[in-house]
Amino acid sequence: MSRAVTPARPGALMPRLSPAAEVALLARVLHRDGYDDHLAGHITYQQPDGTFLTNPLELAWDELRPEDIATLDADGRQIAGCWTVTPAIGLHLELHRLRPDITVAVHNHPTWATVWAAAHRTPPIYEQTSSFLAEEIALYAEYESTVIDANSARAAAEAIGTAPAALLANHGVVVVGDSIPHVLVRAVALERRCKVAWQVEALGGGMPLPRGPARAMAELQDQIRHPNLFEAMVRRELRADPALLG
Repeated sequence: MSRAVTPARPGALMPRLSPAAEVALLARVLHRDGYDDHLAGHITYQQPDGTFLTNPLELAWDELRPEDIATLDADGRQIAGCWTVTPAIGLHLELHRLRPDITVAVHNHPTWATVWAAAHRTPPIYEQTSSFLAEEIALYAEYESTVIDANSARAAAEAIGTAPAALLANHGVVVVGDSIPHVLVRAVALERRCKVAWQVEALGGGMPLPRGPARAMAELQDQIRHPNLFEAMVRRELRADPALLG
């Protein structure tokens, strides 16, 4: 980058980010990694005071800027932001209510994961990067309506249970984590796992990773949270749009 920055932490090669900038950058990063279904998808980022930051309904994930991010109160009422908040935010609110461990929740319709969701199947783990998300992926197999409906949102959140991610049958995915870097690793690993599994099975099948090594890799990723991945992807976005942070 051409301008001086204040590192986010010792040794970090990116600027210190506001929470709103984190949301905007997470959306842009995920858009490049397949979370790119036009205007679809929403992110919630719970703040220490119980409020939530979220992306607006009208903007695609690859055009978001920090000033576009909206703020919701603990009950989901919009209290800041000039754009509209999606009516499907109820799924996120239910997840946060049921899971105190969730700080960030991501919902979108990435292509490869949505293929498996449409098939009502969870993909095997065939290679190392896919094992970053080796925990059980939940499958919510009841498509009764969009998650705009309160009952459907609650049922989907309950079906996800304690899983780190879920396939919503005939719909898309939900990925959760305790920080922005944490959810990024999980979201990238989920789409990678779905893509590679589809390709391997298209060849006629393969040999999935043994459960033990896959689980060990997932536990390692959950311990370190892989902040360097988010930092590297932030640097990529800032190279592409140097004025992104103003």
